[in-house]
Amino acid sequence: MNRNPQLPLTETVFYILLALIEPAHGYVIMARVESMSGGAVRLAPGTLYGALDTLLKQQMIARVDSPDPRRKVYAITDSGYQTLKQDAERMTHLVSLFDQTRGDNQ
Repeated sequence: MNRNPQLPLTETVFYILLALIEPAHGYVIMARVESMSGGAVRLAPGTLYGALDTLLKQQMIARVDSPDPRRKVYAITDSGYQTLKQDAERMTHLVSLFDQTRGDNQ
């Protein structure tokens, strides 16, 4: 199995891709990430838009039509979703290994 060179995702990128399963513009993305992380991750606009530019170049997200031409709306692509899924599976495997090992050391 070929390993995806974009893995592992950073925490910020993981949250942004997850937030874009439903299309959103910048402010909504920031609010979703903060909500999903329980307030632990707060994206500054510069961080968000830098990440969005990178994700666009990697074709993990795409711009989509917006009823408000002043807002740039983004959505996760199939490629981005597959990468997000692979990273979630990778983390699930790691947590499983930890749980198995932890049982022996408690």
